[in-house]
Amino acid sequence: MELRVTILAAAMALFTATPSFAAQVGLIKINGAIGPATAGYIARALDTAAAQSDECLIIQLDTPGGLLDSAEQIVQEIYDAKVPVVVYVAPAPARAGSAGVFITLAADIAAMAPHTRIGAAHPVELGASGQVEKTDDTMKAKIENDTAAFAKSIAEKRNRNPDWAVASVRDSVSITAEEALDKNVIDLIAEDVPDLLKQLDGRVVGEKTLQTADATVVEIPMQTWERFAQLFLRPEVMFILMLMVIYGFIGELSSPGAILPGVVGAIALVLVLYMSAILPVNIAGLLLIGLALLLFIADSFAATHGVLTTGGIIAFFLGALMLFNRAGPGYHLSLGWIISGTALTAAFFIFVVGAGVRAQFKPAGAGPETMIGKTVNAISRIDSAGGKVFIEGETWNAVSATPVAAGQPVEVTGINGLTLQVKPKN
Repeated sequence: MELRVTILAAAMALFTATPSFAAQVGLIKINGAIGPATAGYIARALDTAAAQSDECLIIQLDTPGGLLDSAEQIVQEIYDAKVPVVVYVAPAPARAGSAGVFITLAADIAAMAPHTRIGAAHPVELGASGQVEKTDDTMKAKIENDTAAFAKSIAEKRNRNPDWAVASVRDSVSITAEEALDKNVIDLIAEDVPDLLKQLDGRVVGEKTLQTADATVVEIPMQTWERFAQLFLRPEVMFILMLMVIYGFIGELSSPGAILPGVVGAIALVLVLYMSAILPVNIAGLLLIGLALLLFIADSFAATHGVLTTGGIIAFFLGALMLFNRAGPGYHLSLGWIISGTALTAAFFIFVVGAGVRAQFKPAGAGPETMIGKTVNAISRIDSAGGKVFIEGETWNAVSATPVAAGQPVEVTGINGLTLQVKPKN
């Protein structure tokens, strides 16, 4: 009897007990410039974390900034996330600059490691050297006002300091983690991820109370195609593809029937058009590079003593300089790339294309064609019926539409088989 009671009690306890599962937290690491690939990675990570029923997704962030369009997309993804989002600026001396400011402000919980920094979100236009370029005052004001309003709206939505958010845009203000906590820009400072999990435990996000004290951290890595996109969608790659377009098409024109240069150039052109729709390309830069191409070609056909080539080099350099001058930090083309590309392109047109094109118009160096343009004396009367000339140690039959007397100088104008076409030489 006692055994039956014991078994019954054990069975009731088994069926009535609430199963316990260890909490899990998703983690991704963002290092480098914010771009389209970053936005896609974060969107996928948010979906994965929600599907895994993670307590939250931690975005460990270290970025100088990037494209504002991508930052806006990430902010919207965070707003729409089905799982709490924690942005953690770490490890020291990491920073959340420019676009990173908006991402950090948009988080449900914003955290920073000691000795990190955040700020400098002013929407400047950067040149190839990283120096700020002058823009139209009206356009500059529009961009600045719109970006400041964007930052303010994020801060107000997350109950953070809107005044500092605006100052980070208008005045490029940058502060330390300690200052950010004091100014209500972030919610907490954590030494590392384990410390972060301890401090997150018990915090309420919406209707969810985080249970992260003993949570297992599961990193969501970048997939192969995301890593490829991150490497591919770069201004340096687009610049190289543009050079391939130029070299491919001109190589095909200078050597008709080669096929391969044209195919390579066509593929590169398609990729350039695709990237130009994603990356912040300045159309004026593209036009200047196109003008440089025309000048290089013109100088190959016309003897201008290098004037057109010099103009082409200048146009190409200025075009490359302007090509990405409106990109954010991490997405401008360095001066080293521009100088190298300009020098390589100039050498290509001067020594390769120029030589090939000029060779097509160079007088023949051997054979009967070398006689064309030479002046000799007729050794007999020459008319449409024929005559004789002595040239290059041989006697040749010759015809002339205008009769020529014996001993009169004539110029060879053409050759038809073994008969020279001549005309009187004045």
